[in-house]
Amino acid sequence: MALTGNTNPVDASGTQAQPPEQSVIHPLYVRITHWINALAVLILIGSGWQIYNASPLFAFTFPGSLTLGGWLAGGLLWHFAAMWLLVANGLVYVVLGLATGRLRRQLLPIRPADVVRDVAAALAGRLSRDDLARYNAAQKALYAGVLLAGVVIVASGLAMWKPVQLQELAALLGGYEGARLVHFFAMAAIVLFLVVHVVMALLVPRSLRAMIRGR
Repeated sequence: MALTGNTNPVDASGTQAQPPEQSVIHPLYVRITHWINALAVLILIGSGWQIYNASPLFAFTFPGSLTLGGWLAGGLLWHFAAMWLLVANGLVYVVLGLATGRLRRQLLPIRPADVVRDVAAALAGRLSRDDLARYNAAQKALYAGVLLAGVVIVASGLAMWKPVQLQELAALLGGYEGARLVHFFAMAAIVLFLVVHVVMALLVPRSLRAMIRGR
């Protein structure tokens, strides 16, 4: 018979039973690469906006308080440093994700009908968030999309950096100016993903705790 207020059951021998161990939702390598990636992306955005302001593509500039580097050369230094961090960290994440099968299990399959259904459910506030270990179709599409955007933004950035040495890549993206446009819209897609990602983390605090503790 359990004592009043005791949350753990007592077995027939009088020994207090231990609660089952929580399952691992995010392995250690996922948590480490996630936070390194978050830092790299924030640096890339701030420094990228500094670089953009030096030669705007459109009729607006970003507020100076949101930029990093202070001037064009400073922005470039921060941007390249964060780019190599993003590439190295991304390779670690992808290689380990493929080796363990986690990427395949979490992101596949992606069915358009399921994505539309889950997006509609999310907008209506009816999307279940009980199982953090499984991605719903909307999450699968978002995470796969941001991985693709990451590849595109690195490729277009390299084409802008070395348009002569990487002229085939630059030509594929429409030349230097085309690469600039591709780079800008890939950045916009990543920023939009970050906004949605942060909002969802605030709406479901358990997901943020899981990315810190793993369980």
